[in-house]
Amino acid sequence: MKAEEAIEVLGARAHNLKNIDVKIPRNQLVVITGLSGSGKSSLAFDTIYAEGQRRYIETFSAYARQFLGNLERPDVDKIDGLSPVIAIEQKTTSRSPRSTVGTITEVYDFLRLLFARVGTAYSYKTGEKMVSYTDDQILDKILRDFEGKSINILAPKIRSRKGHYRELFEQIAKQGFVKVRIDGEIKDLVKGLKVDRYKTHDIEIVVDRLKVEDKPSIKKRLSDSIKTAMKLGQNTLMVLVKDQNKPVFFSRELMCPTTGIAYPNPEPNTFSFNSPKGACPDCNGLGQKYVVNPEKIIPDDSLSINKGGIEPHGKAKNNWVFKQLKEIALHFDFKLSDPINKIPKDALNVILNGGKATFKHYNETMKMDIEHRYDFEGVATFIENTYNGRQTSTSLKRWAKKYMDHILCPSCEGSRLKKMALHYKINNHNISDYVDKDILELFEIIKHLPKKLSKSELKIGEEIIKEIKTRLQFLIDVGLTYLNLNRGSKTLSGGEAQRIRIATQIGSQLVGVLYILDEPSIGLHQRDNEKLINSLKYLRDIGNSIIVVEHDKDMMLNADHIIDIGPFAGKDGGEIISQGSPKQVLKHQTETAQYLNGQKEIEVPKKRRKGNGKHLHLVGATGHNLKNVSIKIPLGQLILVTGVSGSGKSTLINETLYPILNNHYFNGVKEPLPYKSVRGLKHLDKVIDINQKPIGRTPRSNPATYTGVFDEIRKLFSKTPEAQIRGYKPGRFSFNVKGGRCETCRGAGLKVIEMNFLPDVYVECETCYGKRFNRETLEIRYKGQSISDVLQMTIDEATAFFEPIPKIYRKLKTIKDVGLGYITLGQQSTTLSGGEAQRIKLATELSKIATGNTFYILDEPTTGLHFEDIRVLMNVLNKLVDKGNTVLIIEHNMDVIKMADYIFDIGYEGGQAGGQLVAKGTPEQIIKDKKSYTAKYLKKELN
Repeated sequence: MKAEEAIEVLGARAHNLKNIDVKIPRNQLVVITGLSGSGKSSLAFDTIYAEGQRRYIETFSAYARQFLGNLERPDVDKIDGLSPVIAIEQKTTSRSPRSTVGTITEVYDFLRLLFARVGTAYSYKTGEKMVSYTDDQILDKILRDFEGKSINILAPKIRSRKGHYRELFEQIAKQGFVKVRIDGEIKDLVKGLKVDRYKTHDIEIVVDRLKVEDKPSIKKRLSDSIKTAMKLGQNTLMVLVKDQNKPVFFSRELMCPTTGIAYPNPEPNTFSFNSPKGACPDCNGLGQKYVVNPEKIIPDDSLSINKGGIEPHGKAKNNWVFKQLKEIALHFDFKLSDPINKIPKDALNVILNGGKATFKHYNETMKMDIEHRYDFEGVATFIENTYNGRQTSTSLKRWAKKYMDHILCPSCEGSRLKKMALHYKINNHNISDYVDKDILELFEIIKHLPKKLSKSELKIGEEIIKEIKTRLQFLIDVGLTYLNLNRGSKTLSGGEAQRIRIATQIGSQLVGVLYILDEPSIGLHQRDNEKLINSLKYLRDIGNSIIVVEHDKDMMLNADHIIDIGPFAGKDGGEIISQGSPKQVLKHQTETAQYLNGQKEIEVPKKRRKGNGKHLHLVGATGHNLKNVSIKIPLGQLILVTGVSGSGKSTLINETLYPILNNHYFNGVKEPLPYKSVRGLKHLDKVIDINQKPIGRTPRSNPATYTGVFDEIRKLFSKTPEAQIRGYKPGRFSFNVKGGRCETCRGAGLKVIEMNFLPDVYVECETCYGKRFNRETLEIRYKGQSISDVLQMTIDEATAFFEPIPKIYRKLKTIKDVGLGYITLGQQSTTLSGGEAQRIKLATELSKIATGNTFYILDEPTTGLHFEDIRVLMNVLNKLVDKGNTVLIIEHNMDVIKMADYIFDIGYEGGQAGGQLVAKGTPEQIIKDKKSYTAKYLKKELN
């Protein structure tokens, strides 16, 4: 390999990499593989990508760099031949509710442009096509339509607004006008003229009164009047025939010929829900809003107010709110001890929505009328104002949310846009209709659109349509046919978000770039995997280099070059054990090669478990795209839910079944999606959901603190004779609390030195030398090891060290059993991969005393796992099932699917074409199904 044809990395030492040198061929599809935790991401992301990013930021001026925050130089001697780097990770999409599939892929931007240039406007009052005229056209039309008639030319000034408008009338009079038309009646402008300020009014200025004749002098006068009226009426004027009350409207802008409502000329922002010009004013362009639900405020109307019938205020207290409620009760003649359902409707309206009044009430004791008053904000109004308040704290907002419902915005019906924007149409559809269609359907509509446009429209819109079409095609190529452009980006799974970014990158048509991808096959069914591989090959063929961190068999066999990192994980990894084309790598005796060439494989179980005969029955799930799905889950088995991407697996399990179980056993708050009924909850006693979210967000969190084993270790240290003599409690051995920690670095072990124009430098603390504790704490030893030495131990070492202590040993042993023996007890949680975080959660759950009636839910647990890691994980899960528990896994990986006792296959396609139960039964029964995509691939594995 010539130097210019390769990216050469020399002396990479990030994390566990052992000073490795590697040449990565350019303009090829390169797969980096190896056991979980062997150092793949350290090479791809923490070395190559970090250096690419750093070089990019170096090109800015020192002034700009201080705002960007500098990146530290990765721990590597030298990288040659590096081109600009773009990383496509799993966690990069925006969590903002304003971000949608359409905005990320930029297809929505092109659609907005298309509507602004080619859309036809219709009146939202009458549905007629909007018209606009030039001044000359208006002149000709008046001369033609009103010949011989006496007319008034009016300039509309106020439309349906309240006010007394005295200043406006004075201003009009100063400009020399003598008459105005108020609410359909022409009046003289007299001094001090004003109207009722509490009613809505229409006001027009009478600009001219004349008889229409075809004479040059009249033409000139009419032309001047039109210009004046247009100026005063903001590009709109009215013509009114004398003694008739039916005005005719004319406008330079788009206008409804009957009612005279005008739209400003459209621009792309008119259709943007992130711009005040286009966003629905009611929900601020979010399509959904929180509204107060009176039933949540008064859950039981047979209770009285005193007994706590109004839930936010609880039982009667001696405070301002209850004093106000007493006044309201006096006014409407009821008692606070009456059941709420007996309180008059008007009174309840004041209690909920607020009101104020002053009234007299006869006092028996004083034998006279006494004046009372109340000014009450209203319970519902207070909750709404609290939720919408700018200064409201998060906890108060959470409180307010308890009494609110999250509903589709009634004004825009979830379309996010103003009424006006929804009345521009192309081919009889508005922009909201387009974004609600799934991508495959939208592609068909856009493909046939040119035939439906006029010649001039086609000329304007041709290029835009071409752009939209190519971008949609790329989304179809990566297997995302089932999404629609309106889908919020925070509802996407990691794999979907990543594939959208791949499609966007293909759409940008960059050349000479190095793309680094982190397991793009996550969440992809085998069927869609081929599409993804072809998309990556296309990126390579137009002249880019691609590095993929991946464990997928098909992806490896389709690569041009494979780099295998190992031989094991953590401290025992970080070396390159094999490298070359797939053919060359298959010949090497490495763990990866043995699984690829079939020497090793994950065994299919000899017989499937029968379960305990009990069932959990979920009936009639209809959330998102589910079409009335009912499943009868046999308990005490390993259950798999399979199906193509977007078919509705997560909707059924994570958003319907899990919230039902969680709410039942643990009083959870998440509302499940709609379903009819659930039976069999009595056969289980708890549900545990193990997902891939990070276990800790701060560097102070580590596996020891997360699993709770560190609490036991600290207790053990506090019981040593020396610690007891000194009176040390367990808190002395925590690096998060004053007392035992090193105060120079506050227990971090590192100090940050801020360099204004250079990256922050982390140096070992000079007081404790990175040990995190002060000298006195470190003098306490257990079996010759200090608390700091224990945090440096790997799980394997610690398991042997703490074997005599059952409480500690049991927790450490489960971490070791899930294949994480290589991580250290004190490793920062932020440096763990998604797969490692998930297995630590799994270990934490496993170390708890099992009841044998637990329902475990795992969503794609094989993410980030090598074949060997999958084998270890499945052994652990099978042990759980053998104890009588039920384990339900959502998965695409065939190695896991073939081990199932029972499978539910959801399909047939993704999106609206999905949401049905295609097949159910043991793997042997599933493969007989002709329509199931899963069956086709499972057959190959079982035979």
